[in-house]
Amino acid sequence: MPREIITLQLGQCGNQIGFEFWKQLCAEHGISPEGIVEEFATEGTDRKDVFFYQADDEHYIPRAVLLDLEPRVIHTILNSPYANLYNPENIYLSEHGGGAGNNWASGFSQGEKIHEDIFDIIDREADGSDSLEESRKIKGIGFVLCHSIAGGTGSGLGSYLLERLNDRYPKKLVQTYSVFPNQDEMSDVVVQPYNSLLTLKRLTQNADCVVVLDNTALNRIATDRLHIQNPSFSQINQLVSTIMSASTTTLRYPGYMNNDLIGLIASLIPTPRLHFLMTGYTPLTTDQAVASVRKTTVLDVMRRLLQPKNVMVSTGRDRQTNHCYIAILNIIQGEVDPTQVHKSLQRIRERKLANFIPWGPASIQVALSRRSPYLPSAHRVSGLMMANHTSISSLFERTCRQYDKLRKREAFLEQFRKEDIFKDNFDELDNSREVVQQLVDEYSAATRPDYISWGTQE
Repeated sequence: MPREIITLQLGQCGNQIGFEFWKQLCAEHGISPEGIVEEFATEGTDRKDVFFYQADDEHYIPRAVLLDLEPRVIHTILNSPYANLYNPENIYLSEHGGGAGNNWASGFSQGEKIHEDIFDIIDREADGSDSLEESRKIKGIGFVLCHSIAGGTGSGLGSYLLERLNDRYPKKLVQTYSVFPNQDEMSDVVVQPYNSLLTLKRLTQNADCVVVLDNTALNRIATDRLHIQNPSFSQINQLVSTIMSASTTTLRYPGYMNNDLIGLIASLIPTPRLHFLMTGYTPLTTDQAVASVRKTTVLDVMRRLLQPKNVMVSTGRDRQTNHCYIAILNIIQGEVDPTQVHKSLQRIRERKLANFIPWGPASIQVALSRRSPYLPSAHRVSGLMMANHTSISSLFERTCRQYDKLRKREAFLEQFRKEDIFKDNFDELDNSREVVQQLVDEYSAATRPDYISWGTQE
């Protein structure tokens, strides 16, 4: 049964990573930039209908909604070779086009004003999905939201839409690809800690699964692993699209397991609030470096996925801490013999290469997935790890520390006071701080054997 996924791209960052994602999907499914299936694309085993639908003239159109409060990035997309790929009715640009000025409160307030127009688009897209005969009642579709947590539109409008999606589609899964800011460079957005904290509250309360894309780690990987001196946004976004496409391969090339969003998420998230995932990918190579890669085996790939240098979140994981894995899903693509997988898992357990929670099983699931027949690959085997690991909380702690410094000085709050939500007081900020602290505390509790009873004491 088709399980359609509607992708919502918000703001500058969300639309940029979304654009790279669709370019990648088109290449993998043999679809031209105009949405026409290429003549060479004769393999019928892929499931294009999860992310695309067919128009009356046989064109494939992404199930994507492009939203922004300022026009620059969407205009770039509409001036690219992929301009005719998207449904023009699914593109929403705010009339005044002034953006949200990197201010969460502005993005959120604009969401309140324009949400009817946006939900007209989302409802129409959802009602067009096969699994949505009773669109709000059944579990057929899911939403994927691409955004950044640090700016104004992706964070503020993104937060507003997350709240409303929950109200409007209570049974639907909402997964996000959320870009966290680069901590190694000074931000030109002075209110970034406020924006991030307010968004984290919504990601905690209103999303079912958050794939954390940490710009700090992505820049480090581009520099150290791909040997790119000063990685550009576009190079980082290509890394992100690799992760996004690999994390959806089991949906697009269905096998025995994890071929819908529910199955994918259920194996990784045993307790509802601890739903922030980190990813790792190997082998990572630039086109130039492809020739120098050694032979790849399943064990080699699975072992490398557990190495911190291949993980796309910079948690500063200290060997002495008791942080541990809650669950791991490895999506292995390529020529793989299932017996190799079994042996590799045994080896990883014997050598204790991964430290797991004391209150549950050592859950490493492996999903084998075919790769696109239309894209040449330099490697026999490649792998994506999606991991639920307690050290992700260090990202939230970092945000809390930065927030506390600003809040103590009451710095830059006048920018927020202009909007209705902060007109009378800053309770919303302080409440968000509490929610994120509870999340940090729960991740800490999850490293202890008595975590199961911890939830009942609340």
